[in-house]
Amino acid sequence: MTHSSDRSPAVNVPGTKSYEIRTYGCQMNVHDSERLSGLLEDAGYVRAPEGSDGDADVVVFNTCAVRENADNKLYGNLGRLAPMKTTRPGMQIAVGGCLAQKDRETIVKKAPWVDVVFGTHNIGKLPVLLERARVQEEAQIEIAESLEAFPSTLPTRRESAYAAWVSISVGCNNTCTFCIVPALRGKEEDRRPGDILAEIEALVAEGVSEITLLGQNVNAYGSDLGDREAFSKLLRACGEIEGLERVRFTSPHPRDFTDDVIAAMAETRNVMPQLHMPLQSGSDAVLRAMRRSYRQERFLGIIEKVRAAIPHAAISTDIIVGFPGETEEDFEQTMHTVREARFANAFTFQYSKRPGTPAAEMEGQIPKEVVQERYMRLVALQEEISWEENKKQVGRTLEVMVAEGEGRKDGATHRLSGRAPDNRLVHFTKPESEVRPGDVVTVEITYAAPHHLLAEGRTTSVRRTRSGDAWEKRTREAAAKPAGVLLGLPKIGVPEPLPEAAAPGCGSH
Repeated sequence: MTHSSDRSPAVNVPGTKSYEIRTYGCQMNVHDSERLSGLLEDAGYVRAPEGSDGDADVVVFNTCAVRENADNKLYGNLGRLAPMKTTRPGMQIAVGGCLAQKDRETIVKKAPWVDVVFGTHNIGKLPVLLERARVQEEAQIEIAESLEAFPSTLPTRRESAYAAWVSISVGCNNTCTFCIVPALRGKEEDRRPGDILAEIEALVAEGVSEITLLGQNVNAYGSDLGDREAFSKLLRACGEIEGLERVRFTSPHPRDFTDDVIAAMAETRNVMPQLHMPLQSGSDAVLRAMRRSYRQERFLGIIEKVRAAIPHAAISTDIIVGFPGETEEDFEQTMHTVREARFANAFTFQYSKRPGTPAAEMEGQIPKEVVQERYMRLVALQEEISWEENKKQVGRTLEVMVAEGEGRKDGATHRLSGRAPDNRLVHFTKPESEVRPGDVVTVEITYAAPHHLLAEGRTTSVRRTRSGDAWEKRTREAAAKPAGVLLGLPKIGVPEPLPEAAAPGCGSH
């Protein structure tokens, strides 16, 4: 799934090279692309205009390797750029990310017009590799086997004035049979707590009021530091940062979801009542085949504890349908777990072979038509539950952080959109007073749909925030830049739940 957030409007300075980044995959890749943008702009490149569609001087593909046809999509896109490259001397194409880490030299063999191939461990080398490829007039392939520098040390062009990803770890120590992430991202490496908190404090000083802690297995944080309670301590430390209004995290693993984390969530003022907890399957037999370390009873026990401590928590999940060997009885156990857990929403996936994973070689691959039928039953059940859970929000008064670009019909309906503390999407009547992305409004929910809430009455209050000030300053400065200078108008909004192909499935555990 391509994220167009990396194509904000821009105007090129004559003689200045432009760039475009096409991002596929999980939120870790989205955050990596913010780093790549920062690196390129630090090196003097400017972002290509929106809709340039390959008409930039440098086109970067930040790839994902978790789908069966991920490589086909990449080579198809590369093929469309080949004739463009022959007519534009000096144009360069770079391929990075998980598929690049996995396929390496294969990319240049299949697409010899590619100039640079880099991996997940050395994204900081991109500008150097582009320059080396230009000078030497030959493809540069550089794949590091281990992390060269933690990505947080790299320049970053963040897409939001008020909400930010903060990476606390990279890599994963799990060995799930359907996942190739550990092979491509490496073993878990944790950042020092002081470095994380310093980054958050710097972001808050710039006007950010919401952060999402990010890791392939975010609540395993501390395993590399020798502290089993490091994650709960980090959550509590976030609660001490003045001006930080909302803290979220993704994606945790049930194995590492301990009682001290639940207590920290419940007791820390700015940790939001939201949890994304990947289930993957409700069948103990399938979980065993997936090499997941928990069972249905353990998973539901965690959900029960979270709801006891945080009654209004919205819990979401990931589910894979049609894993090799899954029987109808196994699938019914997943349906049972969904009924018991009552998720606010779920990212549901039809199992597809992920090259390089043990599951791809397993016996008992399920016929496509069987997987599709089960998938549709699961989606229908979850849709029903999501709607019922959303209806419970009707009549509640909620504080909504205003976003930009999340309500596709806002212009026609004279509404604005934002996120409730539990991350539910809320469309609300535009208030008479001015309101900016990053500001907070208080509204009463009047209607519920399966995937959003409506507040059709008068807005109770509007709280202008430092984040709104930051958004206003950023857009004002961008609009004031003279022609021929990068505008860089930001896409503002909470790091939102990603579309299915880019959902937390890659890095979710």
